[in-house]
Amino acid sequence: MTTAPVHVRAADATVLADGPTSLITLLADAGATGDALTANRATLHRGSPGAPPHLHTRAAESFFVLDGVLEVLVGDEIRTLRRGDFLVVPAGTPHAFAPARDEAADVLVVFTPGIDRFDYYRLLERVHRGEADPAEIAASGERFDNHYVDSPLWRARSEAASGPGR
Repeated sequence: MTTAPVHVRAADATVLADGPTSLITLLADAGATGDALTANRATLHRGSPGAPPHLHTRAAESFFVLDGVLEVLVGDEIRTLRRGDFLVVPAGTPHAFAPARDEAADVLVVFTPGIDRFDYYRLLERVHRGEADPAEIAASGERFDNHYVDSPLWRARSEAASGPGR
């Protein structure tokens, strides 16, 4: 376990594009924090699909909204988070997130305990650039503790969010 402070300057953080409407800023992975946590910043522009329904078996995922409005699927309900709101999704709970319709969201995302996820975000960027096969994402579920699930509720929300006026 690390006993040294972890200090990431904004200018030194790696920023990845996860599609044309999302940026992921890598802050601290599990290896740097002695497995205490993993942290990133998700900048989701208007129209971003966010993250599809999934769950983590080994870590809770927390969301702190720095700015904007974020919709989060938590089990079988959708919660709306605004600037300053904080939500912890326990391990094993299906969840998804995206900015609310016609909104953007800037979110600090923290996993506890930490799980090495930075290579997962790099994989998402490679898929977005056409440098990796999307099947690699599904195949990496156990390694990155990211297990995709179906949610009719989130599907309906996503269809409505991308409808007329979007």
